[in-house]
Amino acid sequence: MKNHHELEKLLMSIDGRGYSAYKEIKEAYNFGTYQLFVDHVQADPYAPPSKSHIVINRDITGIPDDLIDSKDKITAVSDFLTRVLWKNIQHLNKGISGTGGSGLLLIDHCGQEMLERTAVLIKNDRIEVRFEVGLPAAGRRVLGKAANRIFQEILPKIVDRSLFYKNIDQKALKNQVNLILDQMYIRKELERRGLAAFIGNGSILPRESGISDKPLFKGQIPFASPEKFEIEILLPYNGKITGMGIPRGITLIVGGGYHGKSTLLKALELGVYNHIPGDGREFVITWQDAVKIRAEDGRNVEKVNISTFIGNLPGNKDTFKFSTENASGSTSQAANVMEALEVGTSLLLIDEDTSATNFMIRDGRMQKLVSKDKEPITPFIDKVKSLYDDNGVSTILIVGGSGDYFDVAHQIVMMDEYVPKDVTSTAKEIANSHGYIREQITNSKFGEITHRIPLKAGFLGTGKEDRIKPRGKYKISYGREIIDLSALEQLVDDSQTNCIAVMIDFLRKHMLDDRASVFQAVNRLYEQIEKFGLDSISPYTGHPGNLALPRKHEFCAALNRYRGLRVKMSE
Repeated sequence: MKNHHELEKLLMSIDGRGYSAYKEIKEAYNFGTYQLFVDHVQADPYAPPSKSHIVINRDITGIPDDLIDSKDKITAVSDFLTRVLWKNIQHLNKGISGTGGSGLLLIDHCGQEMLERTAVLIKNDRIEVRFEVGLPAAGRRVLGKAANRIFQEILPKIVDRSLFYKNIDQKALKNQVNLILDQMYIRKELERRGLAAFIGNGSILPRESGISDKPLFKGQIPFASPEKFEIEILLPYNGKITGMGIPRGITLIVGGGYHGKSTLLKALELGVYNHIPGDGREFVITWQDAVKIRAEDGRNVEKVNISTFIGNLPGNKDTFKFSTENASGSTSQAANVMEALEVGTSLLLIDEDTSATNFMIRDGRMQKLVSKDKEPITPFIDKVKSLYDDNGVSTILIVGGSGDYFDVAHQIVMMDEYVPKDVTSTAKEIANSHGYIREQITNSKFGEITHRIPLKAGFLGTGKEDRIKPRGKYKISYGREIIDLSALEQLVDDSQTNCIAVMIDFLRKHMLDDRASVFQAVNRLYEQIEKFGLDSISPYTGHPGNLALPRKHEFCAALNRYRGLRVKMSE
C-alpha cells in the first residue's frame, strides 16, 4: 500500500497528459486514519465515474460497540452514515469543474426507508465506504491538481465530518437506532397479538406530492384509531404508543372518493419497511411479507397454476400450467396472487381501483344472466375466505363500489375525511337485509399452490445477449429483453433494482440446478446474503456501493416478469 503523498506526486506528474494516464492511480493509499482504494478508473470524462472505496478501523471512528452489536442496529447506523456522507458531499465538494462529470463525488442516496445497503458496510473490525468520483479533465486532458484537491483536501474533510463519532449528531444517531429496535419490536407484537398491521396514532400518512415520498404535514389530520381497534404497546425505547391494530383475517377499507382509502393502503404497502425518524409513518408497521396485488395487462406469465381462479377457458387452454406473453387483467391478477403465495406471503393488499373487475366480483344479477358453466372466472370474493381459512393468508382490501364483500369481511373500516371509523356492524346489517343477494360458493377449498422449478436453459446467452443491466427503478435490460417492474408498487429505491439485476446474475450462475423450486433457489440466495453479506453476490471487489436489498417478493416478481423464464412444474 502506498502513502497518500505518493498519490499526490503521481497526480502532479500526469497533469496535462491524456485522460488514460489516470489508470496509473489504480492502487491502494494510506491516509493515516483510513485507506483509500481506487478500484476502477473511468475511460474518459464522459464515462460513468470512477469507483473507489475507503476502509477505516472501527475503533478509530469511536462509534460505540453497543450501537452496532446486532444486524438491525447495523442497518440503522449504516443508513445514518450514508445520509451524513451524502449531505457532507453536497456541502463540501464545490469549486471543481471541467469536462463531462469532472469533480463529481457520488454515494448512494437514501429515501425514507432504512434499507440494507452496500454504500456503507460495517464489519467486525472496519467500516467500508463505497463511492464514485468523476476524475477532472479539460477536454481529454488530466487535471491533476484538481484531482489532487479532491483526494487530499475534500475527501479527508468528508471522512472526518461523517465517520467520526465525535463529529456527527450523536443524539440523532441514537434515536435512529432506538427507532429501528422499536419498529422491530412492533413486528414481533403483530405476530404475538394476531395482527396483520399496526398504525400509530398521530401518524402522518399523506405524502408531499405524487413524485415525493416526504411527509405532507401542512393541513393534514393525524391518524387516530377507531376505539374498537385501538391497542397499546409499551415500546423498549419510545415508551407507550397507541394506535390501530388491524386483526388478521379479511379487512375492508371503504369510504367515498378522496377520503383517504388509497393513502392508508399505500402506507400499509410500505409498512413492510422500517422508516426514518420524521417520516410520519415510523409506526406504520405491516407484516414484512405483505404483497400488493394488482391487475397487470400485458405481462408475461410462465406456467403458473391459476386454476383456483380461472378454468374452462375457450380452446381448452391449460390453466394448471398457464402461460402467456400478453396476460389480460384477470389472468394477470390471478397469476400475481398465485406467484405471491408460491414465494410465501401472509397478507395480500388489494385496491379495487387497480384490479380487474371481473377478477374481483360477479354480482347477483350477472350470476343470473351468465350461468356458472359459461363463466371461467371464479372471482376473488369467492376465494378470499378459504384463502384465510385454508392457508392463513389475510387480505386488506379497498372497496369503493361493491358491497358484496361485506358478507365475507371480518372487519370493515370506513375512511371519512381521513378519519377511520369502525362500520362493521352497520355493514353486516346491510349485507343481511333483503335485496338482490349474490349466490355464495360454499364449502369451497382455496385450491393448490403449485411450485415451479426455474430452468437454467432460460438464462443462457453469450456476449451482449447475456448482459443484465438496471435502467432506473422500474426497468432491467437482459440482453435484448426489458424486464418491466412498473407494477411493483412496493419497490421503493433505484438501488433495489440495481441489486435485483446483480441477484439475477448471481442466481443464474450459482443457484439454479433444474431441481430447486423458485422458493428453494431464492431462499438459498438470501441465505448467502444473510451469511456473507450483500456485497458477497457482487462480481466486483469493493463495489458497487449502490445496492439495496429488495424483499424476496420483489425479486421473485422481477424473475417472473423475465420473458425468457422457463420452468417445469414441481412433482
